[in-house]
Amino acid sequence: MAEVDHVLLSVWAAVLLVGLVMVYSASVALSDGDPRYTNYHSYSFVLRHAMALGLGALAALVAFQMPMAAWQRLTPWLMGLSLVLLVLVLMPFISKINGAQRWLPLGFFNFQPSELAKLSVALYAAHYMVRKMDVKERFSRAVLPMAAVLALIGLLLLAEPDMGAFLVIVVIAMGVLFLGGVNARVFVLLGLLLLLAFVAMIWFSDWRRERIFAYLNPWDPQYALGRGYQLSHALIALGRGGLWGVGLGASVEKLHWLPEAHTDFLLSVIGEEFGLLGVWLVIAAHFWMARRVLHIGRQAIALERVFAGLAAQGVGLWLGFQAFINVGVNLGALPTKGLTLPFMSYGGSALLMTMIAMAMVLRVDHENRHMMRGGRA
Repeated sequence: MAEVDHVLLSVWAAVLLVGLVMVYSASVALSDGDPRYTNYHSYSFVLRHAMALGLGALAALVAFQMPMAAWQRLTPWLMGLSLVLLVLVLMPFISKINGAQRWLPLGFFNFQPSELAKLSVALYAAHYMVRKMDVKERFSRAVLPMAAVLALIGLLLLAEPDMGAFLVIVVIAMGVLFLGGVNARVFVLLGLLLLLAFVAMIWFSDWRRERIFAYLNPWDPQYALGRGYQLSHALIALGRGGLWGVGLGASVEKLHWLPEAHTDFLLSVIGEEFGLLGVWLVIAAHFWMARRVLHIGRQAIALERVFAGLAAQGVGLWLGFQAFINVGVNLGALPTKGLTLPFMSYGGSALLMTMIAMAMVLRVDHENRHMMRGGRA
């Protein structure tokens, strides 16, 4: 551990600990009066989050010990496992939660295969570009096979439905293709095709169109108690926080007003309790981590370690873009999506996979530093 980025490690640890505190603050009142949580107590969610944090730390330690060459060998198997789990979660015997079929019950916690798919796509896209370096100027051979994989994953995710995860996966894959050197004209063509696909998905889906309309005017009586309810209360929470906030634990919106305050809308509770300053600090921490991860990836590519570099950059795109979407949703700048704030929101699967991904990036940085000191990766 002497040859790793200790500043990145420290910021990451601080974000994880702040997330643990805020999950407790946002969930402490859920068991008091909410019929869905009658068998829970004030510490249920924070204890589960702490258990996921501990499990994630153990998994991260294991992931850090794996050389990037081993990750490269495992990439096809991880992608295959992701596809199998995405199919399995759609089986009729898997029950729905909040109207969506996204989780596999494992007894002690529910696993979300789409989170594994994000890591798998980041690795697979890097692996794919390493294999296609000689044909990256040709659309049919450089892009179409990857597009077919994305289409398959997209069909499975939209069947859950989970458009937010699919959007993140598309950004990861396209970002790695672009950074890997795919011809710009080919990249623009693929981007236009994907944009048309997303517009079509919204246009031909009534409930997605209603979500867009609710986002445009959440205060409209037609949406205030329906599709716009969550967003309007998130904005009320941020408005109550002002510049300095009302103080840790003093949020009112988390008292059964703001739905999913401990998961997708944790940032609104942070804004209410710590004000604009707290929101700025959270945004700055995530921006800095994503930027640093991308820099580690560029450094690996400069050392001619293309797979490791592109994989790290894929993780940076994943963490940065998902944080961007979550912040935008909480601030009312983007339509509501079911995406958590990386490293902070409650959720075992998301926390576990992002911690493994960050440990992999630290491994890339470790190997970079070792090589620059004259050693081998």
